[in-house]
Amino acid sequence: MMPETQSAKPLGGYIELQLPDGVEYYPNLIKLNTARNCLEYIIRIKGYTLIYIPYYTCDVILDTVKNLGIAYQFYHVDVQLDPVFDFSIGPNECFLYTNYFGLKENTVKALKEKIGNLIVDNAQAFFSFALPGVDTFYSCRKFFGVPDGAYLQLNSQDRLTLASDVSVSRFSHLIKRIDLGAEGGYSDFIANNVDLEDNEIKNMSALSQRMMKSIDYAACQEARNDNFNHLHRSLSSYNELTIDPNSVNGPMAYPLLVPHHGLKTRLIAEKIFVPTYWPNVFDWVSSDSDEFYLAEHLLALPIDHRYDRDDMNRIVDILKELL
Repeated sequence: MMPETQSAKPLGGYIELQLPDGVEYYPNLIKLNTARNCLEYIIRIKGYTLIYIPYYTCDVILDTVKNLGIAYQFYHVDVQLDPVFDFSIGPNECFLYTNYFGLKENTVKALKEKIGNLIVDNAQAFFSFALPGVDTFYSCRKFFGVPDGAYLQLNSQDRLTLASDVSVSRFSHLIKRIDLGAEGGYSDFIANNVDLEDNEIKNMSALSQRMMKSIDYAACQEARNDNFNHLHRSLSSYNELTIDPNSVNGPMAYPLLVPHHGLKTRLIAEKIFVPTYWPNVFDWVSSDSDEFYLAEHLLALPIDHRYDRDDMNRIVDILKELL
């Protein structure tokens, strides 16, 4: 007879969504529901009183900091996405840096040697392993077809006691895209983003964790590298960003920085959906700043595992007609 405190596994009945049962890419990291909540987790555990955040980042980072009620200061990055230092960091302060597009690992390594209280935002760098002793967080849904989920490496043995999230109501945009196309699921995608903005810090849901166990990570990483390298060979002569091909490690996108207006609109008209990182930057900085220039002119071209060489050639052909 089973102990009364242990619930019996249900046998029979209808069959649930069938997914391969593999291993997560980061099985030993803390599993949370969103990347922004990873930042909250770090600050709550470490007790920082001030955080330095880049102007060139998503506004949800600032929302998280404001909700925690701690002081913050912005800092600049240059046009190559490297931080501009004109300040010192105190013992109860921390410095948040984004590994932009998964291409700034060398910058992260250099920062580790300078800064004790470094926090690395790897939301755009899922395949970049965290450096030992550096608080680092990742986003699942920016790289894979999952409703939410995040991983956190925390340089502390302290832990928060949290409830587990439930993701079933955030699933519709993923399956609608299969049946109805990207446009058919877009409104659900936006609604999911809004829902996550106010979602309290929780452990990753069982659904998201199960989905993260089903992914062929090696194949996804290889496809991203191949697609990125093909675009770089074809477009590097136009690109104002300096990219080290040896640093490519399953990046999020191919960032093409070109001084042309209207390219995003033209690409979207061709059903090549290019986001703006990040619209809030236009309100945060002056029009003559490097961050304004990046937000206005950087094209984050899709290179993920859904696409092949023919797709990359289509992007190249369209851009070469426009540049």
